Order: sequence, then C-alpha cells, then structure tokens
Amino acid sequence: MSEKKSGLVAGLDPEEEVTDVVCDESDLRDGEMMEVEVGEHNVLLVRCDGMYSAISNQCTHYGAPLSKGVLSGHRVRCPWHGSCFNVKTGDLEEYPGTDCLPCHKVKVENNKVYVSVKKRIQGQPKRIKWMGARDHGVLHTVMLLGGGAASLMCAETLRQENYSGRIIMVSRDELPPYDKTRLSKVMNAESESLLMRRMDFFHKYDIEVWLKKEALSIDTNKKTVTFDDGLIQCYDQILIATGCRAKGLDCPGADLENVLMLETPEDARCIHYTCMGCRTVVVGTSFIGMEVAAYMIDMASSVTIIGSSELPYQKTLGPEIGKVTMMMLEERGVTFYMNDAVAEIQGENRKVKAVKLKSGIKIEADVLIVGIGVNPNSEFLKGTTINMDSKNFVIVDEYMRTNITDVYCAGDLTCFPLKMAKGQKVSIGHWQIAQAHGRIAAFNMLRREVELNSVPFYWTVLLGRTIRYTGYGEGYTELVLKGKFENMKFLALYLKHGEVVAAAGLNVEPAVSVVAERLAEGRVITKAEAESDDLSWLKLPPM
Repeated sequence: MSEKKSGLVAGLDPEEEVTDVVCDESDLRDGEMMEVEVGEHNVLLVRCDGMYSAISNQCTHYGAPLSKGVLSGHRVRCPWHGSCFNVKTGDLEEYPGTDCLPCHKVKVENNKVYVSVKKRIQGQPKRIKWMGARDHGVLHTVMLLGGGAASLMCAETLRQENYSGRIIMVSRDELPPYDKTRLSKVMNAESESLLMRRMDFFHKYDIEVWLKKEALSIDTNKKTVTFDDGLIQCYDQILIATGCRAKGLDCPGADLENVLMLETPEDARCIHYTCMGCRTVVVGTSFIGMEVAAYMIDMASSVTIIGSSELPYQKTLGPEIGKVTMMMLEERGVTFYMNDAVAEIQGENRKVKAVKLKSGIKIEADVLIVGIGVNPNSEFLKGTTINMDSKNFVIVDEYMRTNITDVYCAGDLTCFPLKMAKGQKVSIGHWQIAQAHGRIAAFNMLRREVELNSVPFYWTVLLGRTIRYTGYGEGYTELVLKGKFENMKFLALYLKHGEVVAAAGLNVEPAVSVVAERLAEGRVITKAEAESDDLSWLKLPPM
C-alpha cells in the first residue's frame, strides 16, 4: 500500500516522500488516535474536530509511544513523563521534552486515509522549533544566571519568539545545560551523553554561554552583575536561575574523604567507582538517596540507608508508598535505620571507617553518600531588595517576576504561586517545573503576559521500576488506592477537601498522565470519581 512521490532527481530531492494508506476513514472516530507505520516511520494519526493530523509517535524526551498516552483536545500527553505536544503542529506544549515533533501530510480519498512522510525526516522523530537570529544592531541584553533547565528554556523561547538582542547564559558548571535527572539513575554516564544541547547549538543561535563563572553580587539599580573573576556585566533584563546546592552534614568527620554528595556528572561517576565493592552508607531517604542506594545494590558490598523519618518519601509520596519502596530495597539486602541521624563520622587516614548514629548504633563504612536536601543559591542576592522568603527562596508572581522591574527568577530557587493549588506559594525542585518557569519568564520578558499553568510531574526509578507522580499532594488528608502495593501495580490518588490533588502510580500507564491532564484543564476529580470501581476515565482495566 505504499507509493513513492519523487522530484526530478530521485534520492536527492529533499521533498521526496513516502505515502501509505494507513486506515479506512471509519477506523478512527473524532477524539481518537492510533499508531500507524508509513515506510519506516512510526506515526501518530489523530482525528480531532473532524480533521486528521499526523505527527511522529515517539515522545522527544525518552521515546515513549504517544499512542499510549492521553489525547485532550488538540494536544497529546506522553504516558511516561507528561510531555505534551500539539497534534496539529507537533510543537512542544509541556515539558520535560525539549524538542518538537515533525508533522506529516494527511489526505482522505475514497474513504481511505493517506499519510505522507518526507524521506529526509524518516528515522528523525525530533524537530527543533524555528528560532530567530541575533541582530547586532539591537543593544538590548538578557542575562541568564545559572546553566540549568530554566535558563536553557528561557533562551530557546526568546529566540523562538524572534528576540534579536544579546543573550548571555552564565554557569558555574564546566558543562552547558545537561539532564540532571539522570545523574542518580545512570551514574557512570559520560558527560557528553547528558547534554541537552551541544555548544554548536548555542553558536548557531547566538546564545553566549559563559562557563565556570559565578555571580558574586547584583546591583538592580545599575543593572549590573559582578562575577568571581572581577568582570562587571550590564543587563537590561535578567533571569536568576542559580538553583540549589546539596546540604552537607553538620557533625564531626563531615570533611573526611569518601563523604560524597551528588551534584554534577563528575560527582556521579566518582560515587559509581568509589562505591564498587565497598560498604556504602547513604544518608537521606527521599529521591536522590533512594535512587543512589538502589543503583548501588549490585555494585557495593553492602548498602545501608539512614533516614530521619519513619519511612522513605514520607513528606512527598507518603508513608504507604514509602513502606513499599523500603520493602523493595530490603528484599535486595539493603539495611535501613529510620528515625535516626548521623552523630559522627569516624575515620582513619582521612577516610571514612564508621558512621555513628544518634541512637548509639555504629555502622562500619567505606563510603558515605549524603542526600539530605538542598539550600538555595541566593547568597549573592543578600544586599539587594529582591524579596525572599524565610528560607531564602526568591518570591515571584505567576509571571515569574520578582518585586524588582526586569528581574525574573525561575527554577528550584523560586517560591511561586501554583495555579492548581489555588495559587498557594510553593517551592518545587522538579525538572519539568524549572523548564516551564524558564519559558514563562521569556514570554513575560517580551511583555506577553503569559501565566504559569504547569502541573508538576516527576518520576523516580528504583530497581528498574518507575514510580510516576503528578500534582501537589502536600497536606493531603485521604488516599484512595487502585490495585495493590504488594503487586507492584497501583495508582494512589491523594485527596484534599474532597478533591484529587495528586496521583502516584507504578505500572499503570497512562493513568498518572490522565490525572495530570485533568488537573491542567482545571477539571475537578471528585472523591466519588476517585473511589469509583469504573476506571475507564483513567484508561485502565479493572484492578
């Protein structure tokens, strides 16, 4: 059922296409989508408002099949990590993906649906959105402090919206922006494999990237930033996205060798190789600590976890899921000491030999990995009038604006109003949220008045199993469970004031994405709906 449409010179015409009959017109109803093959290209065919459209079927983030995701109006949400794409244009509408999808021509003839794919994009399921160029005659400068996801998305959005001024991204890292979510999951990864964009990308779109440079102070009246090498740089608008840094232990021995923290790819590789065959102790039972401990199970001679709460993830995923994850790791030989803390790290020849807990327990150790939370990198703002909260997070509005004109803030450093939580001010250190912040800041730098409307979505991987989470469940009062924790297949719905405010799931795709989309649309999920045995709204069979 394939036909070739070629130009004058076969194999050289960039518009050469492969066209396939993919289905009958009656096979797809309005509001439905299906996966089809065109030549060697995997395509998502969608029927919406009586019209057909076709885009690549692989999410640009980690390649999930979008046909297994959630279609809502003109957008499809990835079943794995929540990225959203416009089915008409292929444009990215929600992160954590960074690229758009190619679109394909669709026509209907004699009740048959034909999809045409340009040969030059076969095997290329990603598309970088069009970006404008810098005009050196434009003297306006946007400075982006921080080299993470927020700054990158701000820079890209500015160019996509045809901003032609100077863009300077400044990072204390040795690398351009990289995927930090992978550091605790693939700890021996080479730095190059983690990069979100390579340097040639920044050169192509005239985005200056200054590495290994740190801001010491900012003068918001003069609109200047002073850096650690003595440079003073002017700006017209600035995005502060310097993120957070790992908290260290405050106890004797905390400065010993082999007391490690995870912040960079180099840190990850150091932990990977240092822990091999060693007695490894991990302090902290939230996402970093648990992922690192799970990763080390087959490499370290022993793994011990110390947690300050009764169960892992107690303040985030809740005690029910915490208990399950604890059992998962215990079954693989991990030892937990909960409701405890490190009192002293004992060493010999400057290296860790044992960890003494406040309970008096002594644990023999060769390596200690600390994952006990973060502190905001906001010290350089202390002399300014930029508003910060009691924990030194920068306060912004729904447009990512601080209280100072032309000063914006994004990412982990912010305290921002979360729309789905009725505007409650929150600080959320999620990758996807940082990306969304950067995009919204860019629009508002350009005076577009675009509000932040992202619903948090994140995931954690333990022993090859991915737990997905969406929403904001802090202060939830009830939990409705679908499936069984012990079967490693469940959906937990968190309720507050009789409404679902968050969901966490394991092996129930795309249910968490369904909840994310409902929350993004502002459509209330009631307690009655959550408790119903009818799971069709979640795209799940009975559990």
